[in-house]
Amino acid sequence: MTAMTTGPAGTAGGAASATQNGTANGTANGTANGTANGTANGTAMGTAQGTANGTAQAARAGRTAGGRDGGTTTLTLVRAINEGLRRSMEEDPKVLVMGEDVGKLGGVFRVTDGLQKDFGEDRVIDTPLAESGIIGTAIGLALRGYRPVCEIQFDGFVFPAADQIISQLAKMRMRSLGAVRLPVVVRIPFGGGIGAVEHHSESPEVHFTHTGGLRVVACSNPADAYHMIRQAIRCDDPVIFFEPKRRYWDKAPVDLDAEPDLPLGKGRVVRPGTDVTLLAYGPMVRTCLEAAVAAEEDGRSLEVIDLRSLSPLDIDLVAESVQRTGRCVVVHEAPVFCGYGAELAARVTERCFYHLEAPVLRVGGFATPYPPSRLEDHYLPDLDRVLDAVDRTFAY
Repeated sequence: MTAMTTGPAGTAGGAASATQNGTANGTANGTANGTANGTANGTAMGTAQGTANGTAQAARAGRTAGGRDGGTTTLTLVRAINEGLRRSMEEDPKVLVMGEDVGKLGGVFRVTDGLQKDFGEDRVIDTPLAESGIIGTAIGLALRGYRPVCEIQFDGFVFPAADQIISQLAKMRMRSLGAVRLPVVVRIPFGGGIGAVEHHSESPEVHFTHTGGLRVVACSNPADAYHMIRQAIRCDDPVIFFEPKRRYWDKAPVDLDAEPDLPLGKGRVVRPGTDVTLLAYGPMVRTCLEAAVAAEEDGRSLEVIDLRSLSPLDIDLVAESVQRTGRCVVVHEAPVFCGYGAELAARVTERCFYHLEAPVLRVGGFATPYPPSRLEDHYLPDLDRVLDAVDRTFAY
């Protein structure tokens, strides 16, 4: 599966095997579905004169004229990722987007809306319903010099692709002693809170943080989503990019022209405090911020850290905060048992043992399968459960 380079819609056979590094005259061994003159309707991967996709440039010019491109604007998290993908595709003709319904439909959450129209079917590829095939094809494309961005439609659908991700994608660089790089981004909408059916509200992040060779990140707001997806695409390591689907419609200002203020592997203090450190990522960052506002009414100052990167972990930021506050609560949607919070609690205890006033407490899902949508409010951590943990840290 790893060597498979014949992706759906003819891109791998037509682009990956024949158009490596901008395919000289576009004929390239009789490429299927033709890039006959190297232009492929103005949107193909590697046009002969290295025009780097004139269609994309024209689309960008049109959006600029319409006032949508550049400067600070208010975007939803969905739109911020869309803009980040678009900007990356404009900057690098080797960037591809592939997944189930990402093209004509624009994805089930419309994250890729409009991209196929502007960049063509050779760069925004509707794949069959085969997650293992999607990742296997992406690995082959990356070996040929491309930068594929794969969408896993829902979190629970990633498990058929786990073999390709864990056995191949994560291992290839070490297997080749660093000679091979696999700049593949795997986008995964994760978490609950949208009233979905089974397999559509999972939190599988710990499966991948446990796997060496992968970067694992989770955005929590539109500004970070825009910058982090662009950083992930530029990264030469494989990146598992978790998107909090229940926050897709949150809005915030995003400066489309600004450079990222943090590297991809760093966390951020999103609310300073002095009494307790709350550690969260993805959808739970907003919940913790709401808890901090509520706790302030009781005279307690909660510091909220958005981890952003789960692997590698910015442990120095975490330790500095906990050494100041003396208390720590970890919050995530995934089950508490053997969850990511267990690793955080262990790391914090090792680094901050003599500063802690109370044990590190964890708030998360229960050790059960994700419940039916009518019961998910009882399963998901909320403001009350976070505040209850904060109160318990003061009981010691």
